[in-house]
Amino acid sequence: MMLNPTVLSDIKTIIHSARDEAIRAVDTKRVIMYWHIGQRIFLEEQEGKDRADYGKFLIKSLSEQLQPEFGSGYSYRQLNWYRQFYRTFPIVSALRTQLSWTHYKSLLSIDNQNSIDFYIAETVKFGN
Repeated sequence: MMLNPTVLSDIKTIIHSARDEAIRAVDTKRVIMYWHIGQRIFLEEQEGKDRADYGKFLIKSLSEQLQPEFGSGYSYRQLNWYRQFYRTFPIVSALRTQLSWTHYKSLLSIDNQNSIDFYIAETVKFGN
């Protein structure tokens, strides 16, 4: 019996589409997780009396405790990124699902809110 070539093509398309959606869903969850980590660090810092010193100690201590179990994504530097992410984008519901962590991390180096908004709009528009 001859296999209809469109059946194979259709199934391959379904597989590729599902894989792409799964990757996007995982990345979206990861971005939200980083936001929540940043929020928690920021809120804890606000309870400290000497914020600058306490923040450094807090992030260093967290990194030392998290890295052995969860890896380099929880280094001192990464935890600082998460805190800055929360501070730059303080409304979780305003995060764009079209943007990956790499996009957001790049946006953190921009000081001008209008520029950030422009780059977000361009990224969403062109699907990059």
